[in-house]
Amino acid sequence: MNIIGQEKASFIDYPDKICSVFFCSGCNMLCKYCHNAHVIKGQGQIIPHKDIFVFLKKRKKFVDAVCISGGEPTLHEGLYDFAKRVKDAGYLVKLDTNGTNPEEVKRLIDEKIIDYVAMDIKAPLHKYEVVTGTKINMEAIKNSIRIIRNSNIDYEFRTTVCKELLTKEDVLTIAEYLKGSKQYTIQNFRDGETVLVGQNKLHPYNLEILEEIKKEVEGYFETFKVRK
Repeated sequence: MNIIGQEKASFIDYPDKICSVFFCSGCNMLCKYCHNAHVIKGQGQIIPHKDIFVFLKKRKKFVDAVCISGGEPTLHEGLYDFAKRVKDAGYLVKLDTNGTNPEEVKRLIDEKIIDYVAMDIKAPLHKYEVVTGTKINMEAIKNSIRIIRNSNIDYEFRTTVCKELLTKEDVLTIAEYLKGSKQYTIQNFRDGETVLVGQNKLHPYNLEILEEIKKEVEGYFETFKVRK
């Protein structure tokens, strides 16, 4: 399992916890708005696992959780062993996933390796391939949603929005499909040099549109958040 990036301390990736984030190389999607282009392309120096666990041992008093992100972590055969080792070290473990590998997600949940999972919902089901830029097994996506919703661990679904790829109606369609879930988060697109299609090509939603969506889906979820 190749780790090629690290955020030593995050205050937003795990609710109410201080979290270290580790980024796995490679992804099976090509979302135009992805802000980790270098990660999904595998560009970067691999961080040895030995160094990671030395770091975690030193930071145990200051860090509560570890988030395994990407890229797409479930592409890596070593994910289970890495996550278990983190868990055995006394950390809460969060998985970020696009949901294309429901069997691995289920295994990690069933064997109590992960404590929290965040699944990216890229688009309404009929529009997935437009947004992700690749052929997608939609049954896998639906199975992952079902597995996560039926689990006993904390979870959230989240969607990144930008004007060029998703309409307001698209977002409302997603919210309707996920209605009754614990948490749904809308993340407004943020431009930058590491965006997959390049800088200044895509644009975030206006704040007024985000507020309209928030009002329309109020009551759909236990928790609904907008990250502006």
